[in-house]
Formats: sequence, structure tokens, C-alpha cells
Amino acid sequence: MHIADISLFFAPHSGGVKRYLLAKHRCLAARAGVRHSLLVPGPATGEIEPGIFTRAAVRIPCAGGYRVPLRPACWRHALAALRPDVIEVGDPYHLAWAALAAACDCGALTVAFAHSDLPRMLASRFGRIAGRAADAYLRRLYSRFDLVQAPSRLIAQRLRDSGIARIVVQPLGVDADAFHPSRRDESLRRELGLADDARLAIFAGRMAREKDVPLLLRTFARLGSRHHLILVGGERREALSANATMLPYEQDPARLARLLASADMLVHAGAQETFGLIVVEAMACGLPVVGVRGGALPELIDDSVGALFAAGDADSLCAAIEKVCSGDAAAMGRRARLRAERRYAWSSVFDLQLERYARLLRTRGLPAATGGAFEPADATSPP
Repeated sequence: MHIADISLFFAPHSGGVKRYLLAKHRCLAARAGVRHSLLVPGPATGEIEPGIFTRAAVRIPCAGGYRVPLRPACWRHALAALRPDVIEVGDPYHLAWAALAAACDCGALTVAFAHSDLPRMLASRFGRIAGRAADAYLRRLYSRFDLVQAPSRLIAQRLRDSGIARIVVQPLGVDADAFHPSRRDESLRRELGLADDARLAIFAGRMAREKDVPLLLRTFARLGSRHHLILVGGERREALSANATMLPYEQDPARLARLLASADMLVHAGAQETFGLIVVEAMACGLPVVGVRGGALPELIDDSVGALFAAGDADSLCAAIEKVCSGDAAAMGRRARLRAERRYAWSSVFDLQLERYARLLRTRGLPAATGGAFEPADATSPP
């Protein structure tokens, strides 16, 4: 089985989609009978490593290194030339249409992955009319795909409510060896000039508006000097209090895992997450997690592994942090690690996905070698 992924969401400071694609490429390289190709934008056309191909695209100013292709027809021909059995599209923009055309050229099956919630995002920024227009656009686009994957039950239901069919829940995952409690390094506190008993919280991700970083900063300013917040992934554009530290984007998984595992909890104020990959990575590092009661985070977080709080509410966030601090945080962290291992290890996530690809190929009467029999976990089971 030859699988080809194509996505615009691949840049130096990309988040969860890029980590998913690279994890998929590494995992599938070790599977007998499976070949994986990745086609993404870059500064030039070439092969940056075996199976990862770039095509030249124009860099978008002030957009974290993201690039936009100006000649979709070239991408169509490049994708068709790979002769994949399955094409997976990681965004709903013009490359999705190029991928559909490429599939017609080479006879591939098509799978979309709805990583983002485009209608909700546009509605929040431009109003309900923009959101309804995005719903109509996605219905027209996704109706052409053989399968549509959603990273959470929340997004799957929103797509169904929009009139989109052939939807499955396909969670993202974590490298449970790279993100591990053993990455904890007590010297991090000394590097930050903190006392050994400081309560250290962390958030890692894009410092975008939907992450509600200002709420985190206001809350930790209120909590006082015994608490300290690390923000990983931005520049110092916010006014930081004395108990907050901003660190740059961390691309290296080992260094990110060290930061996560060395904290006492993860805090996440973003209410529009479609999955919450950083939450699962923190759980794999043995951290309790405090997240907003919104988006897909309640599918990952409950009282056994952390606490939820009301979106935009500093009082509620303070209470959730204190709940974790006053409870058995170590036991929460152990349960979080176990949940990440059992449900979200990349090997299990890709077993499930490969089995779905194989079923699609069998419906077409095509060979569906996957390198072995799979017993996928139930991706729709509750946390």
C-alpha cells in the first residue's frame, strides 16, 4: 500500500499537523508492505529526505514560515506521478482540489483529514454568514472524498451536522518513548531561578488569539510568586509578570519533552482545539492537565488526570489549578501517562488508520497489504 499525504500545514513553526505527518512518515517506514510519501510546500522543489518531497511555494509574510503554492496544477502532476493507492489531504484549501484531480489521474482513493474547524474559525472572526459559507464550501469539497477523518468526536459531529457523510473519528497521538516522565530534569528550576518547591506550569503552542494566552498571564499574576508559568512557542510580545517566562518555539521533541516533564502541570486555555496534541504529549510525560471546558479538550481531560475550567474565566482557572495542586497530582500524572500509552501511542493510532485505508481499498477490489493483521483500538470510546 502506497499512501501519499499532502498539506499546506508544514512550516518551521507548524504545530500538531506537522508533528502528525512526521510521526506518520517515521512509523510507516518501519511497516512491511507500506510506503509513505509526503508532499509539502518548501523554498524549493526537491526531496529533503527519503519520501518527503517539497515543491516551491511563496512564503507568506509574518505567518510563521507558511507558504502558499501558486500553481496547483504542478502539485496535481507531482502527486499523480507518485502513483499512490491512497491520497490523504491535510487541509481544505486549493491543494485539496489538486489532490482530487491527481486521484482521478492515477486512480487513487481520497481521504481528507479535518484538522481545523474552518466554519467556527471564520464565524468567530467574520460573523455567522462567513461560517455558513464555510459549511457550504466544506460540504461541496468533502462530498468528493472517499472518507473524511475527524480528530475528535466534537469535530465529527460538527461535520455531520453540516451535512457531510463518510466521517470517522481518527485521533492523533504521541511518541510515548520520546515524551516520557524520565525526561524530567530538576535543573530546569535552577535555570529559571526558581525555588525547588515552586509550582511550575507550562503551555506550549502557537501564541495565537484562540489559545487565550492573556488569560493564562492574568491568572498567574493573581496566583503569585509561588506559581510560575512557562510559555513555549512565542516571542516576548505580551507583558509578562515576574512569575512567567516566555521561551521560543521548540522543534526538537526531546527538548520539548524535557520542558514538559520538568513541569508540574500543563495549562491550556484555548477553547477551539480540534484535538489537543500538546495535552496528550504532556500526559505522556506524566503531567496532570488543566484545560478549558470547550473544544475537544473535555474528550481528553477529566478529574482523574486533571481539571477543567470555564472558558475565559480566570476565577475558574485559578480554582482548577488549586484543585490539582491540593489533590494527588502525582497519581493524576501516573493515570495521565497510562491513558496516553494505552489510547494515543502513535503505533495504535496508525494501526487504526491503516486498517481503514485497507478497507477502502478492498471496496475497490485493490490490493491492501498493510504488513500484518491489525486490531485497532476503538477511537470513539470516551476517555
